[in-house]
Amino acid sequence: MYIPKPLFPGARVALVAPASALPEEKLSPALDFVRSLGLEPVTYPSCYYANRDGYLAAADHQRAADLNHAFSDPSIDGIWCIRGGYGSHRILPLLDLDVIRKNRKWFGGYSDVTALHTCFNQYCDLETYHCTMPSTEASPNPYTLSWLKKALFGALTGELENPDHQPMTTLVPGQARGTLCGGNLSLLAASLGTPWEIDTRGKILFLEDIGEKTYRIDSMLTQLRNAGKFRDCAGILLGAWTDCQPEYPEQTLELTEIFRQLIVPAGKPTVMDLACGHCDTTLALPLGRECTLDAGSCRIHL
Repeated sequence: MYIPKPLFPGARVALVAPASALPEEKLSPALDFVRSLGLEPVTYPSCYYANRDGYLAAADHQRAADLNHAFSDPSIDGIWCIRGGYGSHRILPLLDLDVIRKNRKWFGGYSDVTALHTCFNQYCDLETYHCTMPSTEASPNPYTLSWLKKALFGALTGELENPDHQPMTTLVPGQARGTLCGGNLSLLAASLGTPWEIDTRGKILFLEDIGEKTYRIDSMLTQLRNAGKFRDCAGILLGAWTDCQPEYPEQTLELTEIFRQLIVPAGKPTVMDLACGHCDTTLALPLGRECTLDAGSCRIHL
């Protein structure tokens, strides 16, 4: 796995929107945030609201072209998705993976960007960064900002540590070692049966989501289980499940019970409540990096 060069003060960072459109009023604060980190933002066409295609940031060919150009341009030091939303998996057939593989560089984002993480990890052997994005967390709290800077500037090593007030929880004890993979559950479920299907063999699988009813979480986890993804992985990290409420609270399974029914039988070391996902207080993950997991003591080491 190729670990890209970290960013540095003055680095030129391409801002792209591979999924949903960015509201006009959010562009200027996003650029200010990037500059506050000592980076020079280079705004690509998909970031401009005028180019939107319905709920997409731009037409599929434009969003793919932004990524292809950003990777091929030698003056660009890194690529940062300005937001997620919906649509990244639509552009996968339009990406020039040969060009990306020959010009591997820093790439970050989360949420719908999961589709691109999986693609770049598996087909370009490129380590990528599950981290906050300029338009979604333009004023991150100190914990989130510290982890973002680690991802940006090459210090994302050592122990993954939750905030003091937010302990992790053991779901299945045991120890495991493998490369990190995964991200947003809905995108990983959507990858099944496609050329870009998530490969969990011998890996540590990270999962999180937002705004899904509990029965939908059940359905997508069942799909992963039925596809052998829990059987094949070495261990599992469960992150934030933000606003994932039951449709009918009086007749539902709680998320923890869903995890017990669908994940525990695989017997893979598993921790819950990792501070990562669609949440204000979140760490960053280097997807494609090898890590060790001691689920019994809730210790994760990069």
